[in-house]
Amino acid sequence: MDARTPNRLPFHRLPVFPVLLVQLVVLLIAAVVLWQWRGTVSGYSGALGGLIAWLPNMYFAHKAFRFTGARAAQAIVRSFYAGEAGKLILTAVLFALTFAGVKPLDALAVFGVFFLTQLVNWFAPLLTRTRFLRP
Repeated sequence: MDARTPNRLPFHRLPVFPVLLVQLVVLLIAAVVLWQWRGTVSGYSGALGGLIAWLPNMYFAHKAFRFTGARAAQAIVRSFYAGEAGKLILTAVLFALTFAGVKPLDALAVFGVFFLTQLVNWFAPLLTRTRFLRP
């Protein structure tokens, strides 16, 4: 198989899918808790903050896990770099659009749920099925 031809797995079979699913659940729960506890503005502000974290991670997963196999090593590295660059740009654009276009907005809720959703990445090894064996 040529390195340029993606040997693509279905999205739900990617190793990062459980992490993305948990991030979605965390952002939804946090938004509902904020909505109940602090009101409507905090609820949708928290949902926006979580989406600002989650959507770029979806983009990264889509870009980074396009190629598989040892023959596609260079394509894998390039796709990881492109995915990370796109993720950073998308995050900045989403923050700018949120703060410029959404009024009223609870900034503390936006940043709080953003960081809470990003914290899921720290626990990613616990959420993936891949087990690393000791040599």
